[in-house]
This record gives sequence, C-alpha cells and structure tokens, in this order.
Amino acid sequence: MKNYLRVNFIFSLIIIVSCNINDISKPNVILIMADDIGYEALSINGANDIRTPVLDSLARNGINFKNAYSQPLCTPSRVKIMTGKPNYENYEYFTYLNPKEKTFGNLFQDNGYKTLVAGKWQLNGVQFKLDDYTDLKRPYTFGFDSYMLWWLAERGSRFANPVLVNNEKKIDTSIDDYGPEIVSDYIVEFINEHSNSPFFIYYPMMLVHDPFLPTPNSKDWENEQNRLNSNNPEYFPEMVSYMDSTVGKIINALKNNNIDDNTIIILLGDNGTDRKVFTKNNNVLVKGSKGLTNKFGTNVPLIISWSKLKKMKNEQTPLVDLIDFYSTFEDLLDVEKKTSNGVSLLPLLLGENFDERKYITTYYNPMWGSLYKNRAVYIQNKKYKLYKSGSFYNYQLDPEEKFPLSLKSLDESIMNLHTEMDSILKKVPDLPEINFNNWQEKLRASN
Repeated sequence: MKNYLRVNFIFSLIIIVSCNINDISKPNVILIMADDIGYEALSINGANDIRTPVLDSLARNGINFKNAYSQPLCTPSRVKIMTGKPNYENYEYFTYLNPKEKTFGNLFQDNGYKTLVAGKWQLNGVQFKLDDYTDLKRPYTFGFDSYMLWWLAERGSRFANPVLVNNEKKIDTSIDDYGPEIVSDYIVEFINEHSNSPFFIYYPMMLVHDPFLPTPNSKDWENEQNRLNSNNPEYFPEMVSYMDSTVGKIINALKNNNIDDNTIIILLGDNGTDRKVFTKNNNVLVKGSKGLTNKFGTNVPLIISWSKLKKMKNEQTPLVDLIDFYSTFEDLLDVEKKTSNGVSLLPLLLGENFDERKYITTYYNPMWGSLYKNRAVYIQNKKYKLYKSGSFYNYQLDPEEKFPLSLKSLDESIMNLHTEMDSILKKVPDLPEINFNNWQEKLRASN
C-alpha cells in the first residue's frame, strides 16, 4: 500500500511539474512604452547629460534598434500599436479607442495569458466626453484581466497626488504619493502573483511627459509646491533617470522570481521628446519635436531583451513600425494572423531569415481639430522621406526637414526610388479636408 501511494504521489508530482513547465514555456512579455522620449534621450544612444544605466545594460545584453518609428503623438501611437492597424483604419478621436477594436491584450488573453495594463490609459474619450467615457470596465473589454490606470475616466495629476483607478475603484492618494511609484509597485505585485503562469504586461508609462517636476529622488521633492507647479524642463534628465530605475525595479522582480530568462522585455517610446526639451546628443544639441513628423518627432528608442535572442550585433538597423509588434505577438503565439500590415520581428530575434520591411507609410491625423497644421501622410525608407504634399527629403542628413530635395537635381537611382515610393503612397488614403471632432471645432472653423 505504501509503495502504491508513493508511486501515485510521484506520478502526480510529475504531472504537476509537467503542467507548470508547459505553462511557463510560453515566454512572458512585458511591453513598456515610455511617454514622450525620443531616440536621442538615452545615454546608450549618445545622450551626454542623461544617465540610463538600466536601459543601457538592457540594450547591451539585448538588441538596440536604431530605426524604430512611431506616430508623432501619443494617442495615434497607442491606437496603432495596440491594434496593429494604421490610423486611417481605426483612429477616430484624440484620447479614444473604439471598444469594438481588438487589442494585443485580447490576443494574449485569448491564448491563455494573464494580462495587465498599468500606467497611462487615455483611451476612454475623456477629451471630448464621448459616450460612456466614464466606463471603468473598458480595459477589461480590451483584454486586460487587471489594471492600475491614470486618465481612465478623468485626468487629474499623474505624478504627486495622482488620480488612479485600480480595477474600477479610485484609490486614495496624497501629496506624498508618486504615481509612477504606485504603478510600478502594482506591476511588481502582479509579477509576484503570476510568476508560475505566462503573463503579458502592457506598461504605458506616465513618465517622462510634462509637466516637468521633481521626482521623489530629488531634493526639490521636499517642497510640496515644487511637486505640483514647477514644470521646468531642467527636471527632464531626472525624470528620465527615475523612469530608468523603474524598469530596474521590474527586472529585479523577474530575477527574484527566477523568470527573467523566460521573459521578453520590450521598451520603446510613443513619440519624440517634448519640444520644450533640448538634449545634448554626441555633443550636438537636439530640440525635441513631439507632434512633428520629422525624425526627432518620430524616431524612438526600441530595446528588446530576451534570453533566447541569438547572438548578434547589439545594434540593429531594420525599419520598425508600431504595427509590427502585433504581428510579432501573433507569430510568438503561433496563431493565425489577422493583420496584414505588420512585419513580425520574431525571425530576427531568433536569428532566422528575416525579410525586413523596405518602407514605413504613416498616416498622421492627430484629430485635435480642424485647424491643426501638422497633419501629414508620408512614406520613408532608412534615408529618404516622401510626403503626399510632394516634399521629398534626405531626412538622415536633414533630420528637421528644412531643405526639400529638388527633383531636377536627383540622379537616376534616387529618382527611381522616388517613383516607387510615390506609387505606394498613392494607395494610402488622403487626409480629410476638415476634422469636426466636436461643436467647438465647428464653431471655430465657421468664424
């Protein structure tokens, strides 16, 4: 009888262990989207006066991408990356994503992952008070089991005394509480709780968006008024440093649970650095260009770390579009692809044959209103950019796009490239002549 019980126990133990192994054989995925930080603002990318040791280490041990490009503005980028679709297919309003859309949260949830979104939401339609903008269940609709979010049904402060909602309940905070710290602590708790099952964490950071304020690591934090009202770009490096340490906290949680080797960490920016910020990069002063379509408004950091990465140069140069991540996740989960625009990065990560994209096409209509001037539709390769308006740039030599190229001066090979880019661009929809997002815009246009 004892032997029978012993055999049964061992057999049961084997089954349990096997199940756990099967569960965790699916890699965990953490997607971190930093808010308002361009490629130039990380020390690994040449920033002279900003220190990002955690991200630098992540890049040296993973892959640091040079040619990742976002939309120029936050909500267009978020809608695009979450759904794997270009903006002209589903971007309807600033600060809004239609609840009918399926996101990568749904994708992972449908494939057996525990899912979390924590950080900046900005997708309920608060800006224009759209129908059901106070719906606290909206993150669940988009495939997230749990959430800790700022700017869900109201905006308020994101830093000191933050307005945060945790799973439909507004949490109590004070002037001594710091939003990014609360959110990162919640992510760590989620990791600790779900270390034995595959999980997907989407972490759209509140940092390093303005207002530029001291962090708890600053001596200026001691003054309560500074925490709320200073808004000085001089705090930008300090906020980047705090962002960096937050990523370090998450990495430590993975290590403490012995799941760091089975976790893919992706960090990227949602758009370029704020226009009030000047960053010295390789001793050249770079003005942030958030909201603009030039290189400094759209070239964002992208770092991917994973133990299964094949040995390769840490710095990689393929063009990466935001829609590529959804396709990458479909490939990772080995499911039927529902998107057609993205290029999966998984073959590159695994050292397999990788057919990198030749072009990125961008439809940028911020939907701020009828009079916003920086709307544009364009196509780019790694060197040249062509707008539907006809402007053509070598944006690597002219990153602020001050000097359009004259077609008459182009050699035959560049002219052929221009012709090819133009033919592709013609397939992208034109911008509407006027956006009428609300009655205020209609009134403004009529005057």
